[in-house]
Amino acid sequence: MPAKIALEEHFAIPEYNRVRPAFLGEPLWHEVQRRITDFTEFRLPEMDRYGISYAVVSLTSPGVQGETDAGRAVARAQRANDALAEAVAEHPDRFGGLAAVALQDVGAAVAELTRAVVNLGFHGVLVNSWTDSPMGPAHLDEDRFAPFWDRIEELGVPVYLHPRQLPATQRGAMDGRPELAGPVWEFATDCSASALRLITSGLFDRHPAARVILGHLGEGLPYDIWRIENRMRLAADRCELDLPLTEYLRRNFYVTTSGHFCAASLQAAIATMGADRVMFSVDYPYESMEQGATWFETLDLDETTRTAISAENASRLLSLKQTEGTTR
Repeated sequence: MPAKIALEEHFAIPEYNRVRPAFLGEPLWHEVQRRITDFTEFRLPEMDRYGISYAVVSLTSPGVQGETDAGRAVARAQRANDALAEAVAEHPDRFGGLAAVALQDVGAAVAELTRAVVNLGFHGVLVNSWTDSPMGPAHLDEDRFAPFWDRIEELGVPVYLHPRQLPATQRGAMDGRPELAGPVWEFATDCSASALRLITSGLFDRHPAARVILGHLGEGLPYDIWRIENRMRLAADRCELDLPLTEYLRRNFYVTTSGHFCAASLQAAIATMGADRVMFSVDYPYESMEQGATWFETLDLDETTRTAISAENASRLLSLKQTEGTTR
């Protein structure tokens, strides 16, 4: 069985590990709270047990995207990246990082992205969908974020677009149904909308080399994109793009298996995007390494596809160097 690389694995600094999210039950929150700050007591032994050679770690959601004060967001992004860099430095052959950036201040976000990639050696950046601001939610397709996307292309690193809860004004569909919150349904709705905003805004016509990773096997988009594209052709309001929507999904996006351990969903992602666009992940500590790894290892895949998804695609995307079952 080939060694696996996991790309959506989380940690927290103390500021983001104090209050239980309303959508997490108490038993799971207790486990998450004690595991999310750890790298060696729980995380590494479980990686060894389940054949995960390398984990790319990022700050938990909503992270600095949930801050309304720009100065505090900038300071906490720097603090989180420094803390992650210290942990990675202890085990550089087993861990890598994705940067946190405070998009409340675009200039500071570009500077921190550059520092994290160039100085700290991180593999890219993770953005938790939309960003809080005193004026309301700010979405990554807005013109103000063009310098961020310019720098992403210049550095040649991907953006992991991670979900968070919908803005407060958009949660009406769940009124009286709190069981739909968070990862049950809300996260996929939020993140797929953010991804579609990027596509329909023409972002990838302006930044054709930008690469975006979606977790949870694409937040439903590999399954839904045919209908979205088909109906948009007939819609009263259409966007003028260089390519069909599906082609942007195939050219500019990758997906991971994080927290979506379903063979049928995996096959939909492969059929829509190609096996070279799918990568293994767990979503630790919110999901179980045992469940994710055991599911993947028992899938009916040819060895070329299995090897590509387990590690080769991630190695190529992140320019990782593999040697003897480990990745650097």
